[in-house]
Amino acid sequence: MRTKDRPAARSRWGTLGQRPEEDGGYFQNRDRSDDRDGDRQTADWKDEGRKEPAKQGKGARLNRQAWLLLLVNGLFAAANALSGTFVNVYLWKVKNDFAMIGWFAFSHQITMAFTFWLAGKWVKEGNKMNALRLGVVSSALFYLFVLFLERAAADWIVALGIVQGLASGFFWLAFNVVYFEITDPDNRDRFNGWAGLLGSGAGMIAPWVSGFVISQLPGNAGYRWIFGVSLAVFVLGAVVSFFLKKRKVEGTYDWLLGFRTLRVRGPWRPVFAALVAQGMREGVFGFIIGLLIYIATQNEMHIGNFSLITSALALVSFFVVGRFIKPGYRKRGMLVGAAVMIGVILPFFWKLNYSTLLIFGIGTALFIPLYVIPMTSSVFDLIGKDEESAKQRVEYVVIRELGLNVGRMLGTLTFILVVTWTHSSPMAINWLLLGIGSSPLLAWWFMRGRLAPVHRKEIR
Repeated sequence: MRTKDRPAARSRWGTLGQRPEEDGGYFQNRDRSDDRDGDRQTADWKDEGRKEPAKQGKGARLNRQAWLLLLVNGLFAAANALSGTFVNVYLWKVKNDFAMIGWFAFSHQITMAFTFWLAGKWVKEGNKMNALRLGVVSSALFYLFVLFLERAAADWIVALGIVQGLASGFFWLAFNVVYFEITDPDNRDRFNGWAGLLGSGAGMIAPWVSGFVISQLPGNAGYRWIFGVSLAVFVLGAVVSFFLKKRKVEGTYDWLLGFRTLRVRGPWRPVFAALVAQGMREGVFGFIIGLLIYIATQNEMHIGNFSLITSALALVSFFVVGRFIKPGYRKRGMLVGAAVMIGVILPFFWKLNYSTLLIFGIGTALFIPLYVIPMTSSVFDLIGKDEESAKQRVEYVVIRELGLNVGRMLGTLTFILVVTWTHSSPMAINWLLLGIGSSPLLAWWFMRGRLAPVHRKEIR
């Protein structure tokens, strides 16, 4: 469960993604210091808790804080990859009920949405690093509760979903704000490429290990083992987060900025609609694919093998796209990625089995970076388009996450209604997956005007 997702639960396929919009932007065009003054300037920026200026060209590399943030994100992704998919399988084995799994996901999503909005004040006016740490610790508590409840967890799905929603909300709000502050349009695609690379690496190894352990140990002993390891990895992530520097606090939180922004005609209206479309796919595919693999094979090891194959391909794909994609290619690249992500769902109508699920996974792994990186990078460049917008980055990140979560909730509610009305008819589920899985094309349609490079006037 997510993703960044990703990421994620987010699903690996639904929640990786983030940011630049064009060549311009406040953070890109500011004066940058000479290398000769680099050490002094860097110290000044760090002391003030502000974002360090990026260097141009080859120098648009990630600084130490960016790498530490990637490490925390990688640990968070690894812990979720280790157990996230298998929580749904664990609940399914207790009670074969698609609607139950859907309500578990929905309670997670609605809690995450409210957490983003309410925690925005803390992240902007308080210590955002503590919010990030609370997200990691809450994730550890989630797995502690699952270990304690064992098979009774199926009776507490709403409560468990709320705990996981709180964890995701605190972590991803703080992560996205800090990510924005320590990157700029020069290196944002590179950061996203590395984030996808680490997420794919975790998604490649962790689920395979989990599937192997679960399939080798008797009863639910394997589940207890991997949930315990996930708890330990989350604790390690919390420890590493203390090496991230406290960020500068500026301004007061504007509770209603998002509502005012969407009331007027402007760039955020189509962007918000695109985020809703993106979230619809994430909300359902984040939990259903792993569950369908288990239902088709009755073997957790097949989930691990699926993750190993698809994440290995995504590892290479994210690296290549993150390294070489240019702003001028975003529009075409995102369209190609969205089209392939829809096309690989069609084999389900022939037969929904492990082979067709693997075709889906391979196609998605190879082409999702073309969709995800331009989408996310463009949104975050919009947030940083000028100084005034950048000062309200927390509020705009909240708008972004609310859009994604509205989409996730709509997708999940649609899933619950369809499986309830049709009694989980396989053909109805196929049409549902095709309909919701086509939302990336809708996201591209709304984003197409925000993907081409725009040279902005320099702001000093």
